Amino acid sequence: MAKSDVEKLTEEKVAKGGVLVKFYFDVQNSDKEKLQPLLVNLINEQLMKERGVVYAYGAIEEPIERENVFMTSAMVTVLFEGFAPLLTVSFRYAPAGIEILQPRKEMHFRPSELQTMLMDISQMSVAYSQFILEKVLKPEEKDQIKRQMESRAETSKKFLEEQQKKIDEEKKK
Repeated sequence: MAKSDVEKLTEEKVAKGGVLVKFYFDVQNSDKEKLQPLLVNLINEQLMKERGVVYAYGAIEEPIERENVFMTSAMVTVLFEGFAPLLTVSFRYAPAGIEILQPRKEMHFRPSELQTMLMDISQMSVAYSQFILEKVLKPEEKDQIKRQMESRAETSKKFLEEQQKKIDEEKKK
């Protein structure tokens, strides 16, 4: 049997460090009609536009009702250029489950790749913390923390740019 274009693309990307995963998402809403469009939007308008996503497709279950709330889930297969984008997307979208389909062997990372992944996580954590803090603090406390976080974000951004240059140079070798 001939391989499909998707299978060929997947093999090529995985051979170069790509990762094929299955994400499991679930959503709830009191309006049954809103559920499936929410998940379609998640796949087509959000996941597909994330940095490092090669493709994404999914199957959405029919909504079920429990205690006047409708629920559904989606199984979404995503091919990533590498592990770093997978890590970022996993943190950003918090799927209920993640299954790594490929590669089926060990994965190795250069120190610069790990640094980039850790910095990405750190930046997301700062953004999340900032969101939470803004909902709890007094205005003057918010201003002080905002200035501190902006300064930290600038420092992190510069560091990430330097690390990306190093990664790009390593890839050229």
